[in-house]
Amino acid sequence: MNAPDFLIFSDLDGTLLGHDDYSWAPAKPALDALKARGCGVILASSKTAAEIAPLRAEMGLSDWPAIVENGAGLLDPGDDTGSTGDDGIYRDLRARLADLSQGFHGFGDMDTAEVATTTGLPEQDAARARQRRFSEPGLWTGTDAALERFLEAADAAGLSARRGGRFLTLSFGGTKAGRMDDIIDTYRPRHTIALGDAPNDTEMLERADIGVIIRNDAAPPLPPMPGEDSGRIRRTTEEGPAGWCHAVLGLMQELGRTPARN
Repeated sequence: MNAPDFLIFSDLDGTLLGHDDYSWAPAKPALDALKARGCGVILASSKTAAEIAPLRAEMGLSDWPAIVENGAGLLDPGDDTGSTGDDGIYRDLRARLADLSQGFHGFGDMDTAEVATTTGLPEQDAARARQRRFSEPGLWTGTDAALERFLEAADAAGLSARRGGRFLTLSFGGTKAGRMDDIIDTYRPRHTIALGDAPNDTEMLERADIGVIIRNDAAPPLPPMPGEDSGRIRRTTEEGPAGWCHAVLGLMQELGRTPARN
């Protein structure tokens, strides 16, 4: 396997997918340019393997792995369903959540129709979102003070909490950045680029050679990050997949003229 010039690690909702319509169409020119050059796009999301697999196939990215459930697991290349696997980790997670204080309303507490309403997904996609193996996203319905107590209790129970653009997600740990290291070791790209819009993307943005914060007016902006002054971390002026496309095409041109960073 030849090392690709670029390996792109990308969040989905609000980044490569539009916040409201979940469309990736505005990013197609950049995706086509990457494919023509033999460069990989690693989807990295809180979504499940069952959600990401058909989307990855639709985008023409099935030759590359994907990071699922906020880094709690990986989807192997070539798996276009992502619908099989042991759910023992998830059952253990749900059992520990049941012992914590009330206020967290997870996907396991919702039926498919409620997940569809909460996420804006069609019911077929919402059903895939409920096929969890490694983590539990949900909504916090209590007070801010109660949330802090909940997070302390979750930590004591061995659970890790991650805040995304819409949901609070509980798992046994694992991050997008940690999975990035494994994938980078496998493919050895000349340059790595990460794109995201939410707090759960910051470690991924910091790990890449270049991190791009995608503008998302539907969520609070990320605070200033180390590396922004030097240009290693950048922000788009356009939202979602349009901003993604502009940033990736620009970086392909810019980094194509420069040596890889050690």
